[in-house]
Amino acid sequence: MENEFKMVAKTMYGLEDVLANEIKELGGENIEKLTRAVSFTGNMRTLYRMNYCLRTALSILKPIMTFTAKNEQELYNNIYRYSWEKILNPDGTLYIDSSTSSKIFNHSLYVAQKTKDAICDRFRKMFNCRPSVDRENPDIKIDIHISEKEVTVSLNSSGDSLFKRGYRQKVGEAPLNEVTAAGLILLSGWKKDCNFYDPMCGSCTLAIEAAMYASNIPAQYYRKDFAFRKWAAFNSLEWKLEKDEADRKIQDFDYEIWASDISQEAVNRAEENLRMAHLHHDIHLFRAAMEDGNKPEGKTLVVMNPPYGERLEVDDIIALYERIGDTFKQYYTDCTAFVLSSDIFALKKIGLKPSRKIEVYNGNLECRLYKFEMYEGSKKASKNQQ
Repeated sequence: MENEFKMVAKTMYGLEDVLANEIKELGGENIEKLTRAVSFTGNMRTLYRMNYCLRTALSILKPIMTFTAKNEQELYNNIYRYSWEKILNPDGTLYIDSSTSSKIFNHSLYVAQKTKDAICDRFRKMFNCRPSVDRENPDIKIDIHISEKEVTVSLNSSGDSLFKRGYRQKVGEAPLNEVTAAGLILLSGWKKDCNFYDPMCGSCTLAIEAAMYASNIPAQYYRKDFAFRKWAAFNSLEWKLEKDEADRKIQDFDYEIWASDISQEAVNRAEENLRMAHLHHDIHLFRAAMEDGNKPEGKTLVVMNPPYGERLEVDDIIALYERIGDTFKQYYTDCTAFVLSSDIFALKKIGLKPSRKIEVYNGNLECRLYKFEMYEGSKKASKNQQ
């Protein structure tokens, strides 16, 4: 592949496998799964495609240097020696993200500050002026990661996190971000061959991500900008070709997508987000309690993110999860359900044996995604187990 280079797609813990599959389907090569990330190779068009289409990536990094540093002076010296003037103007702007897993470098903010000092000192010596820091819209966004003594410096080609799709204007108390929502859908193994329903939809993120996936709408279809557009190597024609090729694959979905919530406030938020995503005609949104038993006719995939114990009293949580289980048994035969929660004890109160348990993170919360397969006789089988 012409001008091939290494890239790293960052993600949430537990989504590495589905991200690797996405990258493979989009033409990435030399794929290697890491912790909260997947590395691969490709060219600039690959980088554009991954940014535009990947559903479970938080950012796409392009590593530009790696080195070993045993102390802060070695960190400074190596950063200082890099030819930053080739990718940034003296009067340009930059922003630095840093993360560390190191006994030597144990303060990520200090690492970012030291990196910024080295870059600015180089420009000051060469041009008698220096770039400034811009948190909101920098010319280049730098990512520096230290694992013990190994330092990797990368350019962040995405800019703002890729979970910021551009369609979600209203969120509730504990929103599920778009990357996590897309990850749950891909973890379910959904083949787009049945209905989809989220009966506790909140801001409607799961249903929107399901509709985008089912219709092949690129993940960043609604997003306005990416950091790579400010790079000197940016090719607007190739970027347009990648976008157009992805957009041509958008198609109609043959089944139904439903979303509901007991809260009218949540339904109002969801309605606004649906309109921003131009999906208000594609998703059936309504107010209802889950135990009302509403669901699409026929085979349905249910994916839901009920409240966790952080926002409800213990007694309320237990009762809620018991109601979820009772509703599954009574109304959801011929359905497969995936339930995400950080409360393992409450998940057990659903009263059905999960056929699969997946560890995944929702933000900083360690969660489990439980898979339940409902069939005629589930209620009877559950009683026999008790």
